[in-house]
Amino acid sequence: MRILLAEDDQNLNRTLTEQLSERGFLVDSCFDGEEALYYASQNIHDIILLDRMLPYLEGTKVITKLRKEQIHIPIILITALGTLQDKVTGLNLGADDYLVKPFAFEELLARIQCVTRRPPILHMVKKRTVMDVSYDEENNLLTGPLKSCSLSKREGALLNVFFQNPNQVLSRTTLLLKIWGPDSDVEEGNLDNYIYFLRRRFKNIGSQIELKTVRGIGYCMRCEEK
Repeated sequence: MRILLAEDDQNLNRTLTEQLSERGFLVDSCFDGEEALYYASQNIHDIILLDRMLPYLEGTKVITKLRKEQIHIPIILITALGTLQDKVTGLNLGADDYLVKPFAFEELLARIQCVTRRPPILHMVKKRTVMDVSYDEENNLLTGPLKSCSLSKREGALLNVFFQNPNQVLSRTTLLLKIWGPDSDVEEGNLDNYIYFLRRRFKNIGSQIELKTVRGIGYCMRCEEK
C-alpha cells in the first residue's frame, strides 16, 4: 500500500514515515500543501494522511481541490484542531476521517484499516490469487501450476499493481509512478527489464498469464484461460 504523508512538522513527519515503513507501507512524504496537492494529483496513492495546518496551502483547500478534480483517494485529516465544528468542516469537505493530535500510532493504523475497508493490515498477511497463480507477499513467493519461485520486492510490487488491475491497460507513466514513486528519476528501460523478469517468472512456474505490450501506451496483464 502506498501512502502520501503531508505533515510540516519535520520530527513527526520523519517518525511517522519510519513507523509506517517498518510496517511495510510505501511512504511518500512532503511538508507543505502545494507539494501535497501535486503528489496527490498523480492519483497513485492508496490513502492520504493530511495535516490541516500546512504552509502555502491549507489541508482543507487541498481536499477541496482534489475532490473537484474527481480524485477520491481516502483522506485522513490530521490536526491539532479538535472541536466538533472543526471535525464537521473537514468531513463535509471530503475527508474520510479526522484524527486529532496527539495520537497513538496504533490508533492511526486502525483508522487506516477502517478507511481503506480492507482486511486487517496491522499484521499484513498478504496472499493474492489471480487465475492460475498466487503471490504470498509476506514471503515474496509466487506459485503456479508447476512450481514456486521467489520474487524481489520490486518484482512483487509490480506484480501487485497488475493483480489489482487484471485485463486493464496500464500506462508506462502509471507503472513508473506506482513502483518507483513521483520523485524518482528512474529510466523507462528499468520498467521494461522488470516486465521481462515477470514474464520469465510466469513461464517458469507454468502460468498461462500473459503480460502484453500495448504499443505506445504500456502493458496489460491478460488473465484468460487458453
